[in-house]
Amino acid sequence: MKIFSGIQPSGEIHLGNYLAVIKQWLDLQSKNDCIFCIVDWHAITVPYDPKILQQKIKEVAAIYLTAGLSPKKNIIFTQSAVKEHTELAWLLNTITPIGDLQRMTQFKEKSAKHIKNVCAGLLNYPVLMAADILLYQTEVVPVGQDQKQHVELAREIARRFNARFGDTFTLPQARIMKIGAKIMSLTEPTKKMSKSDKPETCIGLFDTPEQIKKKIASATTDSGQEIKYNPNEKPGISNLLTIHSLLSNKTIKDLENEFTGQNYQTFKQKLAELLIENLEPFRNKKSEFEKNPAIIDKILANGASRAEKIAQETMEKVRLAMGL
Repeated sequence: MKIFSGIQPSGEIHLGNYLAVIKQWLDLQSKNDCIFCIVDWHAITVPYDPKILQQKIKEVAAIYLTAGLSPKKNIIFTQSAVKEHTELAWLLNTITPIGDLQRMTQFKEKSAKHIKNVCAGLLNYPVLMAADILLYQTEVVPVGQDQKQHVELAREIARRFNARFGDTFTLPQARIMKIGAKIMSLTEPTKKMSKSDKPETCIGLFDTPEQIKKKIASATTDSGQEIKYNPNEKPGISNLLTIHSLLSNKTIKDLENEFTGQNYQTFKQKLAELLIENLEPFRNKKSEFEKNPAIIDKILANGASRAEKIAQETMEKVRLAMGL
């Protein structure tokens, strides 16, 4: 299958991004044609610091590589290095009703959060995402739960284009993990963990052991002390159980049995130790790549060259279909 997915180089890449998205990629890369993008054009639809954008791009690339994505098996590149993304996005804009974009949940949420800077790019974000996906004739898009609506719109745009101009695009489908599709905030466990929220709400992949211990110790739990999974009645401990399950590869039922009779404090201590162990490679690799930035530059340049060839082939078909 042809796979495409990506993450924005904005904010702090956190545990939720890793567990809900990147962990999926690792399972897919061995038997599929995978393209993993750093979607920097998406990152500039809300206020950002241009002085650190390149640093953030390198950090995301380092996370991809540290997690275990192979640049030999996969195409890994930065979105802005392939101009066909924006060319296709403009063409797809001409067949996308504005009402479809105004109904997008993320547009409503982000425009409310950035009320003084609601730009056209924020509204058109899903069309650019559709272009990212359709440009590579993608069949499956592994995403977190929050991006499902955007993938569904990409599928609808492809269907609409094919109906009007002839069979040109593959219709993509979202792939969402059954467990861990949405990792919740540490301080507000009924709300999704987000890069744009305060640092104490999430575990950053480059957090130090001290930061991890402090964040987990202060994570919101629930009344009582029973280690039991019940998202409706016990969202705090249920979120922590989900994180533990995904990192330890133990079922939630097994964890409930393991911690029977123990309290939240004990469970949190064990979870913090597990996180520190699992995230140590990210801290170490970040230092290694910072010392040798040319490694990442070479991988991204090679990936962009490979992606560009595929993108150009698609755009030839699109222009011909549209009479351009």
